[in-house]
Amino acid sequence: MENDSKLQQSCWAYLPNVCLSHVFWWLDDRDRSRAALVCKRWNQAMYSGSLWRTRTITFSGRPSRSNTSEFESALWYVKRFGKYLEHLEIKFLNPYNAVLTRKFQVTMRGLLSRLGKCNSRLVSLTIQHLELDRLVWRNIIKNQFIKNLIIFLKRMGTHLVHLSLKGARVTLEEGCELLSSLSYLKNKSFASEINIEDFFSHHLSIYSSPLFHQTMSTFRNLVILTLNYNCISDELLDILCEHNAHSLWTINIKCHIHDPHGQVVWGMSWANLAKRAPKLKVNFFFERVMKHDSLARILLAEIPLRSISLRSCYFSDPDWSMRPTLTNLLPAYKHILQKLTLEFNNSHESLDEELLQLVLSCKKLFFLKIWAFLRVAFVERLLQNQAEGKCTLQTMKVRIYTNRYETIEEDRMLRDIFRRYRDLIDSELNYFVIAYPMM
Repeated sequence: MENDSKLQQSCWAYLPNVCLSHVFWWLDDRDRSRAALVCKRWNQAMYSGSLWRTRTITFSGRPSRSNTSEFESALWYVKRFGKYLEHLEIKFLNPYNAVLTRKFQVTMRGLLSRLGKCNSRLVSLTIQHLELDRLVWRNIIKNQFIKNLIIFLKRMGTHLVHLSLKGARVTLEEGCELLSSLSYLKNKSFASEINIEDFFSHHLSIYSSPLFHQTMSTFRNLVILTLNYNCISDELLDILCEHNAHSLWTINIKCHIHDPHGQVVWGMSWANLAKRAPKLKVNFFFERVMKHDSLARILLAEIPLRSISLRSCYFSDPDWSMRPTLTNLLPAYKHILQKLTLEFNNSHESLDEELLQLVLSCKKLFFLKIWAFLRVAFVERLLQNQAEGKCTLQTMKVRIYTNRYETIEEDRMLRDIFRRYRDLIDSELNYFVIAYPMM
């Protein structure tokens, strides 16, 4: 028994560093601290830089006993391991009142200050959904937080590659100052990925702002740019063409019904950018912008569109028709469209045939997601065309809306279809199809 115990201890004692680091990787902070007390070697393993390169710090926005520990844990981590940090994500979940936003601001001041002094490795920073235009953010708290963040970005701008401030909801001036801090002293920023979706407050016509255009002209190495359509203009596309055509791969554009989207953007501006940036792919995400006239003004034939998502969020309008979009607008991209997401309430019109013809015409389409009022036969026809090689889908997700609470008959028919095409589905498709009551 004693020999077995010694053998067991020796196995742990001579565990390779790679294996020991892997064990520590799966432990949370508390368990790592406890394990570090076992011996000197395990203590050294805890300070392995590979364990601390990526970090997600989450702050609850609701009053609770755990709030204090959350704030203290964040500061503890940065003080002890901040120098190893390369990828940092910070979440502040739905702040409940001004007291919590104040605690968050004070904690972030200490965290960013410490990190700015000890860290020279940070390449990615994500702080999403702050919604700084909410009333829980008193002006003095919000202004101080933005000031602290600007100071931090000025320090980190030389090596920060990825910045996401999605959902910050700041004013035009605040937003431009935050983005400009990345190019502090050099007047150039070489960040490659910027996410400013919902970055500015609602209802702002950013596309007409010279200040925004001046700010965006400082970026010289963009690979991925994510923003709202209320930022898009001929001027912005010309700036991207001049300074980022050599590197630009992807533009993700969100267009929301509450954001201004009536500006005129010429197809020639898109054509010039597409010519100068031949690898460019554009992804559009529409939320409740569904009318053909609005979409036709935005979706120009010159756009190198890879993916499009049209979502009505269950809203129904008897005066609105999806048919012109499916038959006249989207087929313009049949040679390049790869991903198609359609979620709409078409209870007033049948679109099975139009949807099927659109899918069959898009030869490069590999991802299809449709939530709509459809007949079950639509799924069978789609699978039959897949079996005949007329479409090459890899993902097929369909939610068939019905006007009845019970979907027993639809479920039975879908099971029969699945059994008939099971070999095809198992070998080729990420397949998910259900019937769903829409009452």
